[in-house]
Amino acid sequence: MADTAVYFEFVPLGAQVKVSAICASTGVEVSLLVPKTTPQTYMQDLALRKLRRRLAQD
Repeated sequence: MADTAVYFEFVPLGAQVKVSAICASTGVEVSLLVPKTTPQTYMQDLALRKLRRRLAQD
């Protein structure tokens, strides 16, 4: 996972943002909703941690 590219997608949904993280090598995707006021770096960190946890389950 350390050398694998991760793609992030941010979709505004009213007062929230849907953040998706996609592993480039496996295609595994996770999503979460956060308040629109959350800093983007924190959004990415949360999504990346969720993706890593998901990949560890496989």
